Amino acid sequence: METGKVVDGYKFADEATSDVRVCFTRIDEQPEWFPCHSSVLSSGSKYFAEWLGRNDIRSNNCIEVECPRVDYDHHVKVLKLMYLPCESIVESFDSVKSALGVLRASTSLKSELITRSCIDYLESSSWDEKEEEEILEVAQNLGSEALPLLARLQAPSANAVKNVFISAIRFATSMESSFAPFSDDLKTSAQEQIEFMLHEGDDPAMVMMDEDIRSVLKEGLAKLLSTLRTGLDLLASGFDQWPEQAEKRVLHSLVDIDWITNVLTKIEMMNEFVSGWLEISDHVISVVQDKKFSSGLWAVKVKLIEVTGKALDAVGYGSVILPSTSRAHLLKTWLPYIRTTKCWLDGKMKHEAFPQMDVDLSQNIESAMVSMILALPSGDQSDILSEWMLKADQFRYPDLTEAFEMWCYRSKTAIRRLKPRIDNGDKPISLFRVPGLSVQLPVQSGKTRVISAQEGS
Repeated sequence: METGKVVDGYKFADEATSDVRVCFTRIDEQPEWFPCHSSVLSSGSKYFAEWLGRNDIRSNNCIEVECPRVDYDHHVKVLKLMYLPCESIVESFDSVKSALGVLRASTSLKSELITRSCIDYLESSSWDEKEEEEILEVAQNLGSEALPLLARLQAPSANAVKNVFISAIRFATSMESSFAPFSDDLKTSAQEQIEFMLHEGDDPAMVMMDEDIRSVLKEGLAKLLSTLRTGLDLLASGFDQWPEQAEKRVLHSLVDIDWITNVLTKIEMMNEFVSGWLEISDHVISVVQDKKFSSGLWAVKVKLIEVTGKALDAVGYGSVILPSTSRAHLLKTWLPYIRTTKCWLDGKMKHEAFPQMDVDLSQNIESAMVSMILALPSGDQSDILSEWMLKADQFRYPDLTEAFEMWCYRSKTAIRRLKPRIDNGDKPISLFRVPGLSVQLPVQSGKTRVISAQEGS
Protein backbone atom coordinates (compact mmCIF):
# COMPACT_ATOMS: atom_id res chain seq x y z
CA MET A 1 0.00 0.00 0.00
CA GLU A 2 1.75 3.14 -1.20
CA THR A 3 0.05 5.58 1.11
CA GLY A 4 2.91 8.05 0.83
CA LYS A 5 2.21 8.68 -2.88
CA VAL A 6 -1.56 8.88 -2.37
CA VAL A 7 -1.37 11.48 0.40
CA ASP A 8 1.15 13.61 -1.45
CA GLY A 9 -0.22 17.10 -1.65
CA TYR A 10 -3.04 16.55 0.84
CA LYS A 11 -3.18 17.76 4.42
CA PHE A 12 -5.41 16.51 7.20
CA ALA A 13 -8.49 18.70 7.87
CA ASP A 14 -7.80 20.85 4.80
CA GLU A 15 -11.31 22.10 4.01
CA ALA A 16 -10.23 23.70 0.75
CA THR A 17 -9.38 20.35 -0.89
CA SER A 18 -11.45 17.88 1.15
CA ASP A 19 -14.41 16.06 -0.42
CA VAL A 20 -15.70 14.12 2.59
CA ARG A 21 -16.18 14.67 6.31
CA VAL A 22 -15.73 12.09 9.07
CA CYS A 23 -17.36 12.14 12.50
CA PHE A 24 -16.74 9.72 15.36
CA THR A 25 -19.96 9.86 17.34
CA ARG A 26 -20.00 10.33 21.10
CA ILE A 27 -23.22 10.01 23.07
CA ASP A 28 -24.62 13.28 24.47
CA GLU A 29 -21.74 15.31 23.05
CA GLN A 30 -21.54 17.79 20.20
CA PRO A 31 -20.19 15.94 17.13
CA GLU A 32 -16.87 17.06 15.69
CA TRP A 33 -16.40 16.79 11.92
CA PHE A 34 -13.02 16.29 10.28
CA PRO A 35 -12.53 17.35 6.66
CA CYS A 36 -10.83 14.46 4.81
CA HIS A 37 -10.10 13.15 1.33
CA SER A 38 -11.87 10.10 -0.04
CA SER A 39 -8.74 8.90 -1.86
CA VAL A 40 -6.72 8.96 1.38
CA LEU A 41 -9.47 7.21 3.34
CA SER A 42 -9.94 4.52 0.68
CA SER A 43 -6.25 3.69 0.45
CA GLY A 44 -5.68 3.82 4.19
CA SER A 45 -8.74 1.93 5.50
CA LYS A 46 -10.82 -0.96 4.18
CA TYR A 47 -13.67 0.26 6.36
CA PHE A 48 -13.78 3.63 4.59
CA ALA A 49 -13.12 2.02 1.22
CA GLU A 50 -16.16 -0.21 1.67
CA TRP A 51 -18.30 2.69 2.87
CA LEU A 52 -17.29 4.91 -0.04
CA GLY A 53 -17.90 2.03 -2.45
CA ARG A 54 -21.49 1.74 -1.27
CA ASN A 55 -22.31 5.46 -1.07
CA ASP A 56 -22.19 8.40 -3.43
CA ILE A 57 -20.29 11.18 -1.64
CA ARG A 58 -21.83 13.77 -3.97
CA SER A 59 -25.23 13.27 -2.35
CA ASN A 60 -23.92 12.80 1.20
CA ASN A 61 -20.31 13.59 1.94
CA CYS A 62 -20.55 12.74 5.66
CA ILE A 63 -19.34 9.51 7.26
CA GLU A 64 -20.40 8.80 10.85
CA VAL A 65 -18.54 6.11 12.77
CA GLU A 66 -19.56 4.83 16.19
CA CYS A 67 -16.68 4.35 18.63
CA PRO A 68 -16.31 3.92 22.40
CA ARG A 69 -15.70 7.16 24.18
CA VAL A 70 -12.44 5.83 25.64
CA ASP A 71 -11.08 5.26 22.12
CA TYR A 72 -12.24 8.55 20.59
CA ASP A 73 -8.84 10.22 20.55
CA HIS A 74 -7.24 7.08 19.12
CA HIS A 75 -9.73 6.99 16.23
CA VAL A 76 -8.93 10.61 15.46
CA LYS A 77 -5.23 9.81 15.51
CA VAL A 78 -5.78 7.01 13.00
CA LEU A 79 -7.24 9.59 10.61
CA LYS A 80 -4.19 11.81 11.07
CA LEU A 81 -1.77 8.90 10.59
CA MET A 82 -3.33 8.13 7.21
CA TYR A 83 -1.83 11.38 6.00
CA LEU A 84 1.72 10.48 7.06
CA PRO A 85 4.31 8.68 4.91
CA CYS A 86 4.72 5.00 5.84
CA GLU A 87 8.11 5.46 7.46
CA SER A 88 6.82 8.23 9.74
CA ILE A 89 3.95 6.31 11.33
CA VAL A 90 6.05 4.24 13.78
CA GLU A 91 8.02 7.35 14.77
CA SER A 92 4.78 9.09 15.77
CA PHE A 93 4.17 6.79 18.77
CA ASP A 94 5.51 7.92 22.12
CA SER A 95 4.27 5.19 24.47
CA VAL A 96 2.99 1.64 24.61
CA LYS A 97 -0.35 2.93 25.91
CA SER A 98 -0.79 5.23 22.92
CA ALA A 99 0.20 2.54 20.42
CA LEU A 100 -2.24 0.10 22.03
CA GLY A 101 -5.09 2.59 21.71
CA VAL A 102 -4.28 3.28 18.06
CA LEU A 103 -3.98 -0.47 17.43
CA ARG A 104 -7.51 -1.03 18.71
CA ALA A 105 -8.82 1.84 16.56
CA SER A 106 -6.91 0.80 13.43
CA THR A 107 -8.20 -2.76 13.83
CA SER A 108 -11.75 -1.43 14.03
CA LEU A 109 -11.24 0.75 10.93
CA LYS A 110 -9.40 -2.07 9.09
CA SER A 111 -6.28 0.03 8.49
CA GLU A 112 -3.64 -2.61 7.74
CA LEU A 113 -0.69 -0.26 7.39
CA ILE A 114 -1.32 1.48 10.70
CA THR A 115 -2.01 -1.86 12.41
CA ARG A 116 1.33 -3.23 11.21
CA SER A 117 3.07 -0.05 12.34
CA CYS A 118 1.54 -0.39 15.82
CA ILE A 119 2.66 -4.02 15.99
CA ASP A 120 6.19 -3.06 14.90
CA TYR A 121 6.35 -0.42 17.63
CA LEU A 122 4.94 -2.67 20.36
CA GLU A 123 7.12 -5.62 19.38
CA SER A 124 10.26 -3.52 19.89
CA SER A 125 9.12 -1.83 23.12
CA SER A 126 9.27 -2.95 26.73
CA TRP A 127 5.95 -3.63 28.49
CA ASP A 128 4.81 -3.68 32.06
CA GLU A 129 2.53 -6.46 33.32
CA LYS A 130 -0.71 -4.52 32.84
CA GLU A 131 0.22 -3.51 29.31
CA GLU A 132 1.15 -7.10 28.52
CA GLU A 133 -2.35 -8.26 29.48
CA GLU A 134 -3.89 -5.62 27.19
CA ILE A 135 -1.58 -6.57 24.33
CA LEU A 136 -2.53 -10.23 24.70
CA GLU A 137 -6.22 -9.32 24.65
CA VAL A 138 -5.85 -7.25 21.47
CA ALA A 139 -3.54 -9.78 19.80
CA GLN A 140 -6.18 -12.50 20.06
CA ASN A 141 -8.28 -10.62 17.47
CA LEU A 142 -5.48 -9.95 15.01
CA GLY A 143 -4.87 -13.40 13.58
CA SER A 144 -1.51 -14.08 11.97
CA GLU A 145 -0.54 -10.40 12.13
CA ALA A 146 -0.10 -10.76 15.90
CA LEU A 147 2.61 -13.43 15.64
CA PRO A 148 5.47 -10.96 16.36
CA LEU A 149 3.71 -9.98 19.61
CA LEU A 150 2.80 -13.52 20.60
CA ALA A 151 6.38 -14.66 20.03
CA ARG A 152 7.33 -12.73 23.15
CA LEU A 153 4.29 -13.84 25.12
CA GLN A 154 4.32 -17.55 24.39
CA ALA A 155 5.82 -19.99 26.89
CA PRO A 156 9.42 -21.00 26.10
CA SER A 157 10.27 -24.59 25.27
CA ALA A 158 11.27 -26.96 28.06
CA ASN A 159 14.77 -27.18 26.60
CA ALA A 160 15.13 -23.38 26.55
CA VAL A 161 14.05 -23.16 30.21
CA LYS A 162 16.49 -25.91 31.14
CA ASN A 163 19.40 -24.13 29.43
CA VAL A 164 18.65 -20.84 31.21
CA PHE A 165 18.20 -22.62 34.55
CA ILE A 166 21.51 -24.45 34.26
CA SER A 167 23.31 -21.23 33.30
CA ALA A 168 21.74 -19.48 36.30
CA ILE A 169 22.87 -22.28 38.63
CA ARG A 170 26.43 -22.07 37.34
CA PHE A 171 26.52 -18.33 37.92
CA ALA A 172 24.68 -18.47 41.26
CA THR A 173 27.20 -20.95 42.63
CA SER A 174 30.23 -19.07 41.24
CA MET A 175 31.11 -21.92 38.89
CA GLU A 176 31.60 -19.29 36.19
CA SER A 177 34.29 -16.81 37.25
CA SER A 178 33.44 -13.21 36.51
CA PHE A 179 35.15 -10.02 37.54
CA ALA A 180 32.56 -7.65 36.13
CA PRO A 181 31.52 -4.89 38.56
CA PHE A 182 27.92 -6.13 38.47
CA SER A 183 28.75 -9.80 39.07
CA ASP A 184 27.56 -9.81 42.71
CA ASP A 185 24.25 -8.25 41.73
CA LEU A 186 23.84 -10.72 38.91
CA LYS A 187 24.61 -13.63 41.21
CA THR A 188 21.98 -12.43 43.67
CA SER A 189 19.48 -12.05 40.85
CA ALA A 190 20.30 -15.54 39.56
CA GLN A 191 19.71 -17.03 43.01
CA GLU A 192 16.38 -15.22 43.39
CA GLN A 193 15.14 -16.27 39.96
CA ILE A 194 16.17 -19.90 40.47
CA GLU A 195 13.94 -20.03 43.55
CA PHE A 196 11.17 -18.27 41.61
CA MET A 197 11.39 -20.77 38.75
CA LEU A 198 11.06 -23.63 41.25
CA HIS A 199 8.19 -22.01 43.18
CA GLU A 200 4.90 -23.91 42.99
CA GLY A 201 2.48 -21.34 44.37
CA ASP A 202 -0.22 -19.80 42.19
CA ASP A 203 1.85 -20.49 39.08
CA PRO A 204 3.35 -23.88 38.19
CA ALA A 205 7.08 -24.49 38.52
CA MET A 206 8.91 -23.70 35.29
CA VAL A 207 11.59 -26.32 35.66
CA MET A 208 11.24 -30.07 35.45
CA MET A 209 14.07 -31.83 37.21
CA ASP A 210 16.24 -34.23 35.22
CA GLU A 211 19.67 -35.77 35.67
CA ASP A 212 21.44 -32.91 33.89
CA ILE A 213 20.02 -30.34 36.30
CA ARG A 214 20.67 -32.53 39.33
CA SER A 215 24.24 -33.05 38.18
CA VAL A 216 24.83 -29.31 37.83
CA LEU A 217 23.32 -28.70 41.28
CA LYS A 218 25.66 -31.30 42.79
CA GLU A 219 28.57 -29.61 41.07
CA GLY A 220 27.43 -26.21 42.31
CA LEU A 221 27.07 -27.46 45.88
CA ALA A 222 30.55 -29.00 45.75
CA LYS A 223 31.91 -25.68 44.49
CA LEU A 224 30.30 -23.73 47.35
CA LEU A 225 31.54 -26.16 50.00
CA SER A 226 35.03 -26.05 48.49
CA THR A 227 34.95 -22.24 48.46
CA LEU A 228 33.97 -22.23 52.13
CA ARG A 229 36.79 -24.60 53.02
CA THR A 230 39.30 -22.47 51.10
CA GLY A 231 38.03 -19.34 52.85
CA LEU A 232 38.43 -21.01 56.23
CA ASP A 233 41.96 -22.16 55.38
CA LEU A 234 42.89 -18.59 54.46
CA LEU A 235 41.11 -17.10 57.46
CA ALA A 236 43.97 -17.34 59.93
CA SER A 237 46.47 -15.51 57.72
CA GLY A 238 43.96 -13.04 56.31
CA PHE A 239 42.42 -12.19 59.67
CA ASP A 240 45.62 -10.62 60.95
CA GLN A 241 45.89 -8.19 58.01
CA TRP A 242 42.29 -7.67 56.84
CA PRO A 243 39.92 -9.08 59.47
CA GLU A 244 36.75 -7.60 57.97
CA GLN A 245 37.52 -8.83 54.45
CA ALA A 246 38.49 -12.29 55.70
CA GLU A 247 35.29 -12.64 57.71
CA LYS A 248 33.20 -11.26 54.84
CA ARG A 249 34.62 -13.85 52.44
CA VAL A 250 33.63 -16.73 54.70
CA LEU A 251 30.25 -15.19 55.47
CA HIS A 252 29.47 -14.83 51.75
CA SER A 253 30.23 -18.51 51.26
CA LEU A 254 27.87 -19.45 54.08
CA VAL A 255 25.12 -17.23 52.67
CA ASP A 256 25.47 -18.98 49.31
CA ILE A 257 25.36 -22.40 50.98
CA ASP A 258 22.29 -21.34 52.97
CA TRP A 259 20.63 -20.33 49.70
CA ILE A 260 21.36 -23.59 47.91
CA THR A 261 19.85 -25.57 50.80
CA ASN A 262 16.53 -23.86 49.99
CA VAL A 263 16.84 -25.04 46.39
CA LEU A 264 17.88 -28.56 47.36
CA THR A 265 14.97 -28.82 49.80
CA LYS A 266 12.46 -28.05 47.04
CA ILE A 267 13.82 -30.73 44.74
CA GLU A 268 14.48 -33.34 47.46
CA MET A 269 18.27 -33.31 47.19
CA MET A 270 19.09 -32.37 50.78
CA ASN A 271 20.91 -35.67 51.21
CA GLU A 272 23.67 -34.22 49.01
CA PHE A 273 24.05 -31.20 51.28
CA VAL A 274 23.90 -33.15 54.55
CA SER A 275 26.56 -35.59 53.36
CA GLY A 276 28.83 -32.76 52.22
CA TRP A 277 28.25 -30.76 55.41
CA LEU A 278 29.03 -33.79 57.53
CA GLU A 279 32.35 -34.25 55.74
CA ILE A 280 33.60 -30.73 56.49
CA SER A 281 31.98 -30.21 59.91
CA ASP A 282 35.01 -31.17 62.00
CA HIS A 283 37.27 -28.89 59.98
CA VAL A 284 34.82 -25.98 60.13
CA ILE A 285 34.48 -26.16 63.89
CA SER A 286 38.22 -26.58 64.45
CA VAL A 287 38.83 -23.34 62.57
CA VAL A 288 36.11 -21.10 64.04
CA GLN A 289 36.80 -22.29 67.59
CA ASP A 290 40.48 -21.41 67.38
CA LYS A 291 41.55 -19.10 70.20
CA LYS A 292 42.42 -16.45 67.63
CA PHE A 293 38.70 -15.99 66.93
CA SER A 294 37.37 -16.41 70.48
CA SER A 295 36.08 -12.84 70.58
CA GLY A 296 35.23 -12.39 66.92
CA LEU A 297 33.65 -13.90 63.81
CA TRP A 298 30.20 -13.71 65.41
CA ALA A 299 28.33 -13.18 62.17
CA VAL A 300 30.06 -16.27 60.77
CA LYS A 301 29.40 -18.27 63.93
CA VAL A 302 25.69 -17.47 63.89
CA LYS A 303 25.41 -18.23 60.17
CA LEU A 304 27.07 -21.58 60.80
CA ILE A 305 24.29 -22.41 63.25
CA GLU A 306 21.65 -21.41 60.68
CA VAL A 307 23.20 -23.61 58.00
CA THR A 308 23.70 -26.52 60.40
CA GLY A 309 20.09 -26.13 61.49
CA LYS A 310 19.06 -27.04 57.92
CA ALA A 311 21.04 -30.30 58.18
CA LEU A 312 19.71 -31.13 61.65
CA ASP A 313 16.15 -30.45 60.52
CA ALA A 314 16.50 -32.66 57.43
CA VAL A 315 17.96 -35.56 59.44
CA GLY A 316 15.80 -35.10 62.54
CA TYR A 317 12.52 -35.25 60.64
CA GLY A 318 13.45 -38.01 58.22
CA SER A 319 13.76 -36.22 54.89
CA VAL A 320 17.40 -37.36 54.81
CA ILE A 321 18.24 -40.92 55.87
CA LEU A 322 21.72 -41.52 57.32
CA PRO A 323 23.28 -44.45 59.18
CA SER A 324 23.09 -44.11 62.96
CA THR A 325 26.85 -43.58 63.19
CA SER A 326 26.62 -40.57 60.87
CA ARG A 327 23.61 -39.16 62.71
CA ALA A 328 25.38 -39.53 66.06
CA HIS A 329 28.52 -37.91 64.68
CA LEU A 330 26.56 -34.94 63.27
CA LEU A 331 24.84 -34.37 66.59
CA LYS A 332 27.89 -34.87 68.81
CA THR A 333 29.93 -32.56 66.58
CA TRP A 334 27.53 -29.62 66.50
CA LEU A 335 25.63 -29.78 69.81
CA PRO A 336 28.53 -28.50 71.97
CA TYR A 337 29.30 -25.73 69.46
CA ILE A 338 25.69 -24.59 69.21
CA ARG A 339 25.06 -24.58 72.96
CA THR A 340 28.23 -22.62 73.81
CA THR A 341 27.71 -20.10 71.00
CA LYS A 342 24.07 -19.59 71.97
CA CYS A 343 25.04 -19.11 75.61
CA TRP A 344 27.63 -16.48 74.71
CA LEU A 345 25.22 -14.62 72.43
CA ASP A 346 22.49 -14.64 75.07
CA GLY A 347 24.92 -12.92 77.39
CA LYS A 348 25.37 -10.16 74.82
CA MET A 349 21.69 -9.58 73.99
CA LYS A 350 21.87 -5.94 75.10
CA HIS A 351 24.69 -5.22 72.67
CA GLU A 352 23.26 -4.32 69.26
CA ALA A 353 26.61 -5.00 67.60
CA PHE A 354 26.26 -8.73 68.21
CA PRO A 355 24.00 -10.87 66.03
CA GLN A 356 21.39 -13.06 67.68
CA MET A 357 19.85 -16.42 66.90
CA ASP A 358 16.29 -16.17 65.67
CA VAL A 359 13.78 -17.52 68.20
CA ASP A 360 12.13 -19.79 65.64
CA LEU A 361 15.53 -21.07 64.55
CA SER A 362 16.45 -21.90 68.16
CA GLN A 363 13.22 -23.82 68.68
CA ASN A 364 13.54 -25.69 65.40
CA ILE A 365 17.09 -26.77 66.17
CA GLU A 366 16.09 -27.87 69.66
CA SER A 367 13.18 -29.94 68.31
CA ALA A 368 15.36 -31.47 65.58
CA MET A 369 17.97 -32.47 68.17
CA VAL A 370 15.36 -34.16 70.33
CA SER A 371 14.07 -36.11 67.32
CA MET A 372 17.60 -37.11 66.33
CA ILE A 373 18.51 -38.28 69.82
CA LEU A 374 15.39 -40.42 70.12
CA ALA A 375 16.23 -42.11 66.81
CA LEU A 376 19.77 -43.10 67.92
CA PRO A 377 20.83 -46.37 69.52
CA SER A 378 20.42 -46.34 73.29
CA GLY A 379 24.16 -46.16 73.94
CA ASP A 380 24.58 -43.04 71.81
CA GLN A 381 21.56 -41.51 73.48
CA SER A 382 23.04 -42.05 76.92
CA ASP A 383 26.39 -40.56 75.87
CA ILE A 384 24.75 -37.38 74.61
CA LEU A 385 22.32 -37.05 77.51
CA SER A 386 25.04 -37.66 80.11
CA GLU A 387 27.20 -34.93 78.61
CA TRP A 388 24.21 -32.63 78.38
CA MET A 389 23.24 -33.08 82.05
CA LEU A 390 26.81 -32.60 83.25
CA LYS A 391 26.70 -29.07 81.85
CA ALA A 392 22.99 -28.34 82.26
CA ASP A 393 23.68 -25.89 85.09
CA GLN A 394 26.01 -23.94 82.78
CA PHE A 395 24.00 -24.04 79.55
CA ARG A 396 20.24 -23.65 79.36
CA TYR A 397 20.12 -24.42 75.67
CA PRO A 398 19.17 -26.78 74.20
CA ASP A 399 16.53 -28.25 76.49
CA LEU A 400 16.73 -32.02 75.96
CA THR A 401 14.44 -32.90 78.86
CA GLU A 402 11.93 -34.55 76.55
CA ALA A 403 14.61 -36.81 75.10
CA PHE A 404 15.90 -37.65 78.59
CA GLU A 405 12.44 -38.59 79.86
CA MET A 406 11.76 -40.74 76.83
CA TRP A 407 15.17 -42.45 77.22
CA CYS A 408 14.34 -43.34 80.82
CA TYR A 409 10.93 -44.70 79.84
CA ARG A 410 12.30 -46.75 76.96
CA SER A 411 15.13 -48.12 79.09
CA LYS A 412 12.74 -49.31 81.76
CA THR A 413 10.45 -50.78 79.12
CA ALA A 414 13.38 -52.63 77.57
CA ILE A 415 14.24 -54.14 80.97
CA ARG A 416 10.67 -55.30 81.46
CA ARG A 417 10.65 -56.91 78.01
CA LEU A 418 13.85 -58.80 78.81
CA LYS A 419 12.69 -60.04 82.21
CA PRO A 420 10.79 -63.11 80.97
CA ARG A 421 13.78 -64.27 78.95
CA ILE A 422 16.11 -63.94 81.92
CA ASP A 423 13.61 -65.79 84.15
CA ASN A 424 13.82 -68.65 81.64
CA GLY A 425 17.58 -68.79 81.88
CA ASP A 426 18.42 -66.81 78.74
CA LYS A 427 21.57 -64.78 78.70
CA PRO A 428 20.95 -61.00 78.80
CA ILE A 429 21.08 -59.57 75.27
CA SER A 430 22.93 -56.48 74.19
CA LEU A 431 19.73 -54.41 74.12
CA PHE A 432 19.92 -54.34 77.90
CA ARG A 433 23.44 -52.90 78.13
CA VAL A 434 22.84 -49.24 78.91
CA PRO A 435 26.03 -47.45 79.97
CA GLY A 436 25.84 -45.94 83.43
CA LEU A 437 22.57 -47.69 84.33
CA SER A 438 22.26 -50.23 87.23
CA VAL A 439 19.08 -52.26 87.54
CA GLN A 440 17.79 -55.18 89.61
CA LEU A 441 17.00 -58.38 87.75
CA PRO A 442 15.85 -61.77 89.02
CA VAL A 443 18.23 -64.68 88.50
CA GLN A 444 17.48 -68.37 88.11
CA SER A 445 17.88 -69.10 91.82
CA GLY A 446 14.99 -66.76 92.59
CA LYS A 447 17.26 -64.27 94.33
CA THR A 448 17.86 -60.76 93.20
CA ARG A 449 21.17 -59.17 92.40
CA VAL A 450 22.37 -55.93 90.80
CA ILE A 451 23.73 -56.03 87.28
CA SER A 452 25.57 -52.93 86.14
CA ALA A 453 26.29 -51.84 82.61
CA GLN A 454 29.95 -52.71 83.09
CA GLU A 455 29.13 -56.20 84.29
CA GLY A 456 26.70 -56.74 81.43
CA SER A 457 29.38 -55.85 78.95
